[in-house]
Amino acid sequence: MSGLSNTPELISCTKSFGGWLKRYKHQSSNTGTEMIFAIYLPPQAQNASVPVLYWLSGLTCTDENFMQKAGAQRMAAELGMAIVCPDTSPRGTDYPEEHDNYDFGSGAGFYVNATEAPWSKSYRMYDYVVSELPELIEANFPVTDQRSISGHSMGGHGAIICALKNPGKYQSLSAFAPISNPINCPWGQKALGGYLGKDKEQWKAWDSCELIATAEEKLPLLVDQGQADDFMEEQLKPEALKAACEAAGYPLEQRIQPGYDHSYFFIASFIDDHLRHHAKALGLIK
Repeated sequence: MSGLSNTPELISCTKSFGGWLKRYKHQSSNTGTEMIFAIYLPPQAQNASVPVLYWLSGLTCTDENFMQKAGAQRMAAELGMAIVCPDTSPRGTDYPEEHDNYDFGSGAGFYVNATEAPWSKSYRMYDYVVSELPELIEANFPVTDQRSISGHSMGGHGAIICALKNPGKYQSLSAFAPISNPINCPWGQKALGGYLGKDKEQWKAWDSCELIATAEEKLPLLVDQGQADDFMEEQLKPEALKAACEAAGYPLEQRIQPGYDHSYFFIASFIDDHLRHHAKALGLIK
């Protein structure tokens, strides 16, 4: 275990649209490892505390993908919204087969709390994202306790389950091309089976479609899905999400975008809509 303090230690700082994009490292009590996160603080944060959008990235990503490729800083600066991007898995561990595949282990934490050895020692990204990271951010940066959450692919799955499992914690919710029904797709079955074991009943606690059926809070869910996404039918299953929301009376705006794929070109094309969606819920715009 690193001797690093839980106090965030600055790695880099870059000015962007009048605000600051910063990267920090700290010692995580949940993962037992050093974790890195990125935070964009808009210019308004120099004079007052601002609300936060938490962005969860997808398979193979780190904290850097969204901040470098999504083009979100311009609108975040205009709206007065901070954005926080955690990593997608613990780093610095070396469990058997951890680094062998893109869809399990390193870069593929799936935002669950693993119960199977050896993963249960460090792969607790759910607790890290829901509890530890917000506490750290709110204690060390000029932000309020008003939070929203979004993400892409595996991170879209993560954003939805974090909101559904924690009524009252987030003001708004959105996702890009989320893995909507992981208990019924290869990516999800591999990850949930590896991290949680063979009992598929335990998997349901981490599946958006299952959680929507009994949701205590119904935050309006904005989802964009590229129609030309190669993963749509086998892995993402937007039709399952739509059916679950219709059955539960859950408010869903699902936009199938013609011609768009699974890339950050797709995310950059519609990120402003999502930031405005969150800004309205956070009281930044009418």
